[in-house]
Amino acid sequence: MNWLKKFMYGRYGVDQLSNGLILVSILLLILNLFLKLPALRYLTTLLIFISYYRMFSKNINKRYQENMKFLNWWNPIKAKLNKNVYKLKSLKTHKFFKCPGCNRDIRVPRGKGRLIIRCPKCNESFEGRS
Repeated sequence: MNWLKKFMYGRYGVDQLSNGLILVSILLLILNLFLKLPALRYLTTLLIFISYYRMFSKNINKRYQENMKFLNWWNPIKAKLNKNVYKLKSLKTHKFFKCPGCNRDIRVPRGKGRLIIRCPKCNESFEGRS
């Protein structure tokens, strides 16, 4: 184990982009089990090679910048996915309305009948049925 620590000293290591590349390559490998396309096999091999290249690279600043570009692209997508998952989980107990003034999502408990809903952000009131 000590030799691995010595080998990795001064190298970049694993980050979110490397994990994403490996995950995409695994998904492509599973897809390739059904399609059996040689190009897909080469693409997965290339993605794994790029991921390992990034992990063992000594150019830490460059790898950090690449990871930050990836995170700037990925974080808004991840936030939307998390928001949709949250909505799906609370769909049985709550209903969501869009504020006509500011377009914000407002969560209201189900089963309360006809309500006058006030937006906490812009204080606009509107009617809705929960």
